[in-house]
Amino acid sequence: MSTRTLISPLALARPRGRAVYWTVFGGVVLLFTLAFLFPVYWMVTGAMKSPDEVTRTPPTLLPQQWHLGGYTDAWDLMDLPTHLWNTVVQATGAWLLQLVFCTAAAYALSKLKPAFGKVILGGILATLMVPAQALVVPKYLTVADLPVLHTSLLNSPLGIWLPAVANAFNLYLLKRFFDQIPRDVLEAAEIDGAGRLRTLWSIVLPMSRPVLGVVSIFALVAVWQDFLWPLMVFSDTDKQPISVALVQLSQNIQLTVLIAAMVIASIPMVVMFLVFQRHIIAGISAGSTKG
Repeated sequence: MSTRTLISPLALARPRGRAVYWTVFGGVVLLFTLAFLFPVYWMVTGAMKSPDEVTRTPPTLLPQQWHLGGYTDAWDLMDLPTHLWNTVVQATGAWLLQLVFCTAAAYALSKLKPAFGKVILGGILATLMVPAQALVVPKYLTVADLPVLHTSLLNSPLGIWLPAVANAFNLYLLKRFFDQIPRDVLEAAEIDGAGRLRTLWSIVLPMSRPVLGVVSIFALVAVWQDFLWPLMVFSDTDKQPISVALVQLSQNIQLTVLIAAMVIASIPMVVMFLVFQRHIIAGISAGSTKG
């Protein structure tokens, strides 16, 4: 059975049809590439302009004089190494805890079939319908005075890590992927003498690399770009992540220095996407097929 497309195979077989097709296709790709890359180019080159040139109307496409001092000033004046390290610590801890607990919970709900599992899953999914803003106050009160222990997690990475663990979307994403793993594979592991933990570690997790890559991206980006919650948790400026520090320290900073700081702050996320893009694409397509 042949696949129907916008252009018939007969039209593509003709030289004129192929020329028109590739011309239109190349033009669309070029337009989308420019639409996505031009803001990045504008931000990178904006940090290299003088303060007067960056606010000039009409704007200049290329800097009249290239000034690299904006990046060095941003690195030193805004103490970017400290705030970047704070962000790395907070994002890494939230990512690790989220992978451990969400993976364990999703595996239990999908394969171990606990009592009232569907009720528990329904309660978890119900939290997705609650606006995140509505949870800020109760979450802050809990972190400020942790129940039972009666200790404060303010100005501590634990104030970021523990709330990030309760991520219903990532848990459901993992569960849906685990549901697609054939039961025969797990039964074969049980016949070979593997326990439930061994099966999870040696069978399920290696098969789940695509979805684990997607969950990792979601977890890291959520912490990296979050502003309101870190602003409430960290009153100590030296412990604030880069998202909060850029706003807090931008009052008396030149615009070019601030743009340079935003460029530097975005580099880790861009590098991470380029490194894990294969897993991200595989994880996105994994949900459309059954194993």
